[in-house]
Amino acid sequence: MTEIQSIKNRFGIIGNSPALNYALSTAIQVAATDLSVLIVGESGVGKEVFSNIIHSLSTRKHNNFIAVNCGAIPEGTIDSELFGHEKGSFTGASEGRKGYFETVNGGTIFLDEIGEMPLGTQARLLRVLETGEFIRVGSSKVQKTNVRVIAATNRNLLEVSSQYKFREDLYYRLSTVPIKVPALRDRREDVPLLFRKFATDFAEKYRTTSIQLDPAAQQLLMNHAWRGNVRELKNIAEQLSVLSADKYIGVEALRQLLPGNDNQRSLAIIPNGANNNYSQPQDATTANERDILFKLFFELKKDMNDLKHLIYDVANHQGYSPVEPAGSTNLMPIYSEAETIKPLAPYPNSNNTPLILDNSTGLSNLTTIDETLSLMDREKEFISKALKKHKNRRKDAATELGISERTLYRKIKEYGIIE
Repeated sequence: MTEIQSIKNRFGIIGNSPALNYALSTAIQVAATDLSVLIVGESGVGKEVFSNIIHSLSTRKHNNFIAVNCGAIPEGTIDSELFGHEKGSFTGASEGRKGYFETVNGGTIFLDEIGEMPLGTQARLLRVLETGEFIRVGSSKVQKTNVRVIAATNRNLLEVSSQYKFREDLYYRLSTVPIKVPALRDRREDVPLLFRKFATDFAEKYRTTSIQLDPAAQQLLMNHAWRGNVRELKNIAEQLSVLSADKYIGVEALRQLLPGNDNQRSLAIIPNGANNNYSQPQDATTANERDILFKLFFELKKDMNDLKHLIYDVANHQGYSPVEPAGSTNLMPIYSEAETIKPLAPYPNSNNTPLILDNSTGLSNLTTIDETLSLMDREKEFISKALKKHKNRRKDAATELGISERTLYRKIKEYGIIE
């Protein structure tokens, strides 16, 4: 326990929850080995700190350490970044370049967001882990490296592998020793300690009096869902330190800063262990998807009304005099007295879908319009339009769509949208 407290003091880790202590204990034990480590946990829990701890306590601590965000590197260049390339191997490769696995030889490489790595790159990484061999892009020469790999993810990689988006053999090779970093809502007893530390730091930074919480505000802080985890708590502490004139914070002042009325959601209704997907918390993901679905349904309703008016106008121009019954949005085709066909009820087919007149064969030949209600197609269309509108600025497009930039990035990859 003394060693764990020493590590906490050295790396600025605040908290005494059993889950946090167990994760730290595992990191300390595995550091002295050369085993691959997979760190899992939601965004904002501090996974990179654990990679630093493992490297600093290992026999490689005097060698290089590099952190690579796999989700931030474009798919077309990630192989070159990790393994290097030869001169002329692709357009723009005016000279050869060493990759991270070559420059960090003898040290440690931290691969964050490993779940975003393309499948082709995963195969190359698996070879490095198994044999220590790699090949530069555009080369046929096999090179050797001695690098320890620490990976991290906020996704459930076994679930992703079942969707054929992550290699199962790579998952088991990486997770020789898994370390789960608990979410902040799973160690709520640490929230007041963290807040007090952040408040003290910001008071020194901005040269003001440190803020304090009254008991009701502290309870509200502990019951908050903390979807952004420690990063979100730090932001709240900084906002209060800068914006609050009263340094003794009450529940109302705190409630105004907690986003999305999340303060009304007690942790009592979020069972421990309910969220086994290490991406973003389930409520956050559901909210993002729900926003898109609402937009889709409104657009579908608008498109259906436009389609009905179009049918009405076409029939009018052709002299068939369709009428739309008062108080109804359904078109009811009624023909002229010269026609022997009796009036039809709205949507007189088995699928209850609207009908359009086929000009080539007259009124007796009616063609059914199939309503395309694919949410995935519409979602892809909206995302493409938003990116085009904002000239591929993802942040602006995400704001327009009402989703997070991370969710937008995932959707772009999922639908194969070319920016």
